Amino acid sequence: MAIVMVAAYRQMNFSELNLSEPILKALEAKQYHTPTPIQLQAIPIALSGRDLLGLAQTGTGKTAAFAIPIIQQLLAEPSKQRGIKALILTPTRELAIQIEECVRDYSRFTNVRSCVIFGGVNQNPQVSALKRGVDILIATPGRLLDLIGQGVINLSTIRHFVLDEADRMLDMGFVHDIKRLIPLLPKHRQTLFFSATMPKSIADLSQSLLHHPRRVEVAPVSSVVDTIDQRLYLVEKPAKVDLLVKVLDTETVNNALVFARTKHGADNIARKLKQRGIQCDAIHGNKSQNARQRALENFKTHKTRVIIATDIAARGIDIAELSTVVNFDMPDVAETYVHRIGRTGRAGRKGKALTFCTPDDYPMLRDIQKLTGRKLTPVQ
Repeated sequence: MAIVMVAAYRQMNFSELNLSEPILKALEAKQYHTPTPIQLQAIPIALSGRDLLGLAQTGTGKTAAFAIPIIQQLLAEPSKQRGIKALILTPTRELAIQIEECVRDYSRFTNVRSCVIFGGVNQNPQVSALKRGVDILIATPGRLLDLIGQGVINLSTIRHFVLDEADRMLDMGFVHDIKRLIPLLPKHRQTLFFSATMPKSIADLSQSLLHHPRRVEVAPVSSVVDTIDQRLYLVEKPAKVDLLVKVLDTETVNNALVFARTKHGADNIARKLKQRGIQCDAIHGNKSQNARQRALENFKTHKTRVIIATDIAARGIDIAELSTVVNFDMPDVAETYVHRIGRTGRAGRKGKALTFCTPDDYPMLRDIQKLTGRKLTPVQ
């Protein structure tokens, strides 16, 4: 497998990537001018039709890295054949919605049609959209398999397949769904495989899906951008809510994403913050789709400035100017710390990452410091 490492890259504009005029016009409308490292390396490979293995963490711009070349290839290969031409499979409803919004943005000056399907809501509007005709389908595994079983969706016309957030897909137990889907795809297709980490289970899955792929690796999981101010607070567990209220009041916090380890914990934090007069929402897998979307909309429109999320639910939160990440609960693995705090300090902006550490968390603190190569000094 050929590997492309992009620790450093030459500054380029999207106009230098041989993209079509409608796509460049859409990027200009979004005020996107300079591709990120993953986009710079992945887009030419994907445009060539080759399979791709992309290792990139949250916030590196990988959605555009696969969506743009797929749209361009569909424009370059006009086909009168009806049916879905590209399938993007992703683990959560929020992420699926976010990807479809990006696809619509990038294809707004073309006739490429997209649709998103996910569970937890009435399927009828989704079925109606599919019947009107779709070129690019963004889906979560459960609803996709359900509609395939009903005969609503046929994957035989797929030419491009994207498996996004592969590590999270396996964490959430979707490996069997993926294995059921793969035989339904045409053997001759382009596959783009993206994951933030590469444990053996992901490596094995990628080998079963990809044909002579190029590998692009960006921002190794141990890296933390220099624009993030990391702060450590040593605290006893019963005092964590009081500490959170204090930092939200005294720190310069425009908005904050607070990480809880469990769904129950997220709800508990939200309830206690509201009792202190802090408007916030919790988001996790037990919330209804409408409640989750309402919480995200409140956060994005600044009706609330605090959102509490579990790691899985947070994968669907994409806030360009997030000022602060709070690790209310330490993560289960050190790599997750890097993914969490990487949601702030994006695109050269400054950000803060506040970590609450109880005595029980000291082993995880040591793992994080070993992984990142940085010692976190407690705030006095």
